[in-house]
Amino acid sequence: MAEAHQAVGFEFTVRPDGVDIKLSREVIKNIYLSGVTAWKKRAIKFKNGVLAGVYPASPSSWLIVVILMMSSLYTHIDPSLGMINAIKDTLPFKDYMSVQTRAVLGAILFATGLWLFLIVLLRYTLKVLLSYHGWIFESHGRMTTSTKVWLNLVKMFSGRRPLLYSFQASLPRLPVPSVEDTIRRYLESVRPLLDDNQYNQMEILANEFKDTQATQLQRFLILKSWWSNNYVSDWWEEYIYLRSRSPIMVNSNFYVMDLLYVTPTHRQAARAGNVVHAMLQYRRKLERGEHAPLRALGTVPMCSTQMERMFNTTRLPGIETDIVQHLNDRKHLVIYHKGRFFQLWLYTGGRHLLPSELEMQFQRILNDTSKPQPGELKLAALTAGNRVPWAQARHQYFSAGVNKQSLDVVESAAFFLALDEEPQGYDPSKDRSLDSYAKSLLHGKCYDRWFDKSFNLISYPNGKMGINTEHSWADAPIIGHMWEYVLATDCFHLGYTEEGHCKGDVNKGLPFPTRLKWDLPTECQKVIESSCLLAKQIANDVDFYGYLFNDFGKGLIKKCRTSPDAFIQMALQLAQFRDQKVFCLTYESSMTRMFRDGRTETVRSCTSEAVAFVRAMEDSSAKKAQKLSLFKKAAEKHQNMYRLAMTGAGIDRHLFCLYIMSKYYRVNSPFLKQVLSEPWKLSTSQTPQQQLNLVDINKFPKYVGAGGGFGPVADDGYGVSYIIVGENLITFHISCKHSCPDTDSYRFGHHIQRAMLDIQALFSTENGTAVVQNGKKHM
Repeated sequence: MAEAHQAVGFEFTVRPDGVDIKLSREVIKNIYLSGVTAWKKRAIKFKNGVLAGVYPASPSSWLIVVILMMSSLYTHIDPSLGMINAIKDTLPFKDYMSVQTRAVLGAILFATGLWLFLIVLLRYTLKVLLSYHGWIFESHGRMTTSTKVWLNLVKMFSGRRPLLYSFQASLPRLPVPSVEDTIRRYLESVRPLLDDNQYNQMEILANEFKDTQATQLQRFLILKSWWSNNYVSDWWEEYIYLRSRSPIMVNSNFYVMDLLYVTPTHRQAARAGNVVHAMLQYRRKLERGEHAPLRALGTVPMCSTQMERMFNTTRLPGIETDIVQHLNDRKHLVIYHKGRFFQLWLYTGGRHLLPSELEMQFQRILNDTSKPQPGELKLAALTAGNRVPWAQARHQYFSAGVNKQSLDVVESAAFFLALDEEPQGYDPSKDRSLDSYAKSLLHGKCYDRWFDKSFNLISYPNGKMGINTEHSWADAPIIGHMWEYVLATDCFHLGYTEEGHCKGDVNKGLPFPTRLKWDLPTECQKVIESSCLLAKQIANDVDFYGYLFNDFGKGLIKKCRTSPDAFIQMALQLAQFRDQKVFCLTYESSMTRMFRDGRTETVRSCTSEAVAFVRAMEDSSAKKAQKLSLFKKAAEKHQNMYRLAMTGAGIDRHLFCLYIMSKYYRVNSPFLKQVLSEPWKLSTSQTPQQQLNLVDINKFPKYVGAGGGFGPVADDGYGVSYIIVGENLITFHISCKHSCPDTDSYRFGHHIQRAMLDIQALFSTENGTAVVQNGKKHM
């Protein structure tokens, strides 16, 4: 440990004639540099905190206002309308100050108050401007004059060089939709899924709820929206994630893959060294708030709250509910390799370890031949099983002694690194290599990932990497933002030597990584085995198929004047119907980060318009023009619903919060119970790409990511994650369960491929020639 390493440089001996003290210059130097670095970090965080706190103004603007007010003392113009004189006359200890001193202090105090008032006014003005969402409903590429004026006003009030959290105080609150609008949209969304009798019964329940119970619940919900930053997010985190007692492995955690075609080095330790160093650079900028805020249209800011808990965060198990523990400035990493846990300090001499130093440390672990302690091999399976047994075991076996010390090290680590033994990654020469890669990231061996950590970085012997992410603290775009930065930094800034090692000199004097000690009794090992058995049953039941669709991509879809997302969603509806012969409730995730503390909203993709289009596609007598017309209507309907969800006018989060409110006030609502019990048999999500635009994928087309995915949501349904990569590639990550005889991920993947091609064929010209993209004719 670092304390032991430092103690080596400090020795003293008590002699009869006094005390003999020996100090190591190297240790003293490291202590000094660590202190200097800590103070620099505090100063930078304080400075950036001030800059974000007064944004969109700046500290220099305070000086300008003070100078202007001071100049009024020497002119006959009083811009304060007598307030400076009033302040001057009410100053404490004024009898001990000269008239000039009192006048100067009065001017400074008035200028400061005026400056703070202007900051509040600017923020409120910006918040009002950001509450306008008409721009999002306009046709792509057709911006009205009013929107152009609005956009220029937003730019003007946004200031220059904003930091990551500069806009947080200016973001509007998520609005609470009216009960009437939500119920109307809900009934419209379920109409294509219910027969006449079922729909009439649902309509009766909905109207009964609206006329009796909804008013009171809505009133309390509006009150909550005034009191909290976001009326949804805290309940969403607690009741959807933290109160769930089922395993989070597969059911909640999701994964992100490495670059699809490129592996910068095939040396495991070297790749891990560069990636970990890039993550530390990202974390330093994150802690200082120096990342640029994500902005739609390059102007409209997105909420950055979720990014605060990316590092140094762990989900802790509880009997009734888990909690998310976030710590500040953790300086160590925990590594798992061949059943052993290691602690690695990430700093030396007040700086991050260099990539070459990290490579050396990881190689030391890879070369370590020690054996796991009893029970250590599968210890992490506790985080993969049910939450209650893990909470009980944590309290009983990890509350004191060496187990508590080691568990504290794991749970307080910056993140968790798994050095795997089996190579993974996409290999076009191997059948279904993407499937094996995805399952390794999603669940691994069920005991080689600490699923409670905010994220696990996974390193493979062939140089490939990946991430497994715990879902409660953030959504996929947040970890995707970090991963884009890391991959770009790894490949284009840090680089490797010709031999594939990290660049830079190696400091062989660094202390070896430390083995964590465990004392696990037989009873605890039985709990571990039980959790591992359950986790393996869940993992073995996952049926996964990864599919690269490269017949065409976003470029061709846009030429068809259609939203790529709407195009893919209609293809999924067509594939679902061909696979199951019925329509089902479909979930698509949409972000609400234009609002403060916003997370997600649901887009119900199976609309009446989508059903009409699918039926026409399956009707051999339907004309091509009719199919195309129905497709355009369905796509436009989907886009409109997506826009409503993004702007706070969705369906499901409002109904969810009304349901939680009804539980608090013990209101029994058959309508809300029915809504919250409906299964999502098709759960879909699009993972965003190029959030940072650090890599020009037109210039470097091989440096694209494969995206990520998640496990099936329903026992008899599909989970589909898709990533629109550049102009000519779409990747699909499809999951379901082997235990369901009616689902098959491979079959569903081929239905998606056929559906994509069939929809594209609708846009062919009258003479039968299809749209040509990149020299390929698609029929």
